[in-house]
Amino acid sequence: MPKVTVIPSTINPITQLPHNATTLRKVAAYARVSTNKDEQYTSYEAQVNFYEKYIKERPNWEYTKVYADEGISGTSTKRRTDFNRMIKEALLGKIDLIITKSISRFARNTLDTISYVRKLKAKGVEVFFEKENLWTLDPKSELILTIMASIAQEESRSISQNVIWGKRVSFQQGKVSFAYSRFLGYKKVDDKLVIDEDQAVIVRMIYRMFLVEGKTPSGIAKYLKSQNIKTPTGKSSNWSKNTIISILTNEKYKGDALLQKSYTANYLEHSRVENQGQIPQYYVENNHPAIIDKDIWEQVQFEIERRVMIGTQYSSSNEFASRLKCGDCGGYYGRKKWHSNTRHERFVYQCNQKYKKGTKICKTPHLSEEEIKQKFIDAYNITIEDKDRIIADTKEVILLLTNTEELDKRIIELENELLAQSKRIKKLLKDNSKIISNSKTYNMKYKKLSERFNEIKDELDNLKAERNKRENKSLKMNAFLTNFKKAPSHLSDWNELIWRLLVEKAIVHRDKTITFHFKDGTEMIN
Repeated sequence: MPKVTVIPSTINPITQLPHNATTLRKVAAYARVSTNKDEQYTSYEAQVNFYEKYIKERPNWEYTKVYADEGISGTSTKRRTDFNRMIKEALLGKIDLIITKSISRFARNTLDTISYVRKLKAKGVEVFFEKENLWTLDPKSELILTIMASIAQEESRSISQNVIWGKRVSFQQGKVSFAYSRFLGYKKVDDKLVIDEDQAVIVRMIYRMFLVEGKTPSGIAKYLKSQNIKTPTGKSSNWSKNTIISILTNEKYKGDALLQKSYTANYLEHSRVENQGQIPQYYVENNHPAIIDKDIWEQVQFEIERRVMIGTQYSSSNEFASRLKCGDCGGYYGRKKWHSNTRHERFVYQCNQKYKKGTKICKTPHLSEEEIKQKFIDAYNITIEDKDRIIADTKEVILLLTNTEELDKRIIELENELLAQSKRIKKLLKDNSKIISNSKTYNMKYKKLSERFNEIKDELDNLKAERNKRENKSLKMNAFLTNFKKAPSHLSDWNELIWRLLVEKAIVHRDKTITFHFKDGTEMIN
């Protein structure tokens, strides 16, 4: 029988140090508080001071540093600057032991906790969790750590769910929260939302520049930058097209509030996504003082939609751009300079597509600015003479548009029918999975049910689109009515505000006449 002699190990396989080594361990600590509120700052300082004293009192420990992140909450380690620096330096051999209060202070994400501990362990770096009395180089630590980290993660999930539930209850009660520091035009005074008049001037100017002056969001942003006007975040250089669009489309400026526009899709990563119908939304009307009149706000939304339809052809170069159209080809009229740098130099308006590669495409005439303006003034004065009838007719149209009782009734019927048809299809699929049936018979039944399902869905989608179309047209007519009621009984001079607020488009014909299309559907040729 062979003789076996045991040669004891002299090196720790994890730390790579002799078993009886008296080398000082380089020790660091990690501390974190969840908020940056004043009452938490003392907790932050207390942790830093405690760990520094705790480490220095141990004779076989060498104090390295206390790494600390303050004012950062959440379940991910991505935004913890000092934590990430500590891990990097530990992996480089600058730290042998990390002390932290608990697993939940280190990381509330199970995956993060296990991942970082294993990376550190592979380099011989130990982590000591005080609350759990857990040393990660202990062979039993892996199982205990997994269980405890899972519990910490479940606590985070529970907290997240409770927060979400609390917010949704608030939404259902119509309670609106504002990010005052990032919201231009409002401030909080004695726990009440009030208009900040200094900032409200900027908001009104943005709406006026867009709707009345025809400026683009990019053009408005450029102007605000040039004037060193501060953004909602307080920086004059940060004005952008998207910031302007956000202000122009935010319903809070008309005193309303749409709640739950976005939601947290992943409580671990805190990733927020746009709510496109996945969860309920709540619309609160007249929640707070309005900076922008509701009718003006609606007109801005219609103008945004109009410009989207025009696309890249939209221009804000002058009051007639993207509104004066050619009766021949449908192109827009643009401002052209004739006889440049001569004594006959002048500006005229003609179709932008009149000539292509030297060939005349359409035969509509050029017009001077004075001609266009005078034709509009004449058309307006003729139209305004019938003001009372137009107002009465517009009110009648609005009434017809808002009466959707029959439409709504049919939509409910179709929704119920669609649900019933869906149940029939599910039952067919379920029955087919349980028994061996004739495939030809099954396919015929499935085809018939599916076709009917699609027929119902198509009709339902069409009716919903029709209702939405009526609602939009009703809003548009109401906005026109408000402006038309305020319109002067006679124009002697050109009025750009009236032109932009009341006219949808103007079509130039070959005989130099122009058909003015008002936003209520009224047309006047002059």
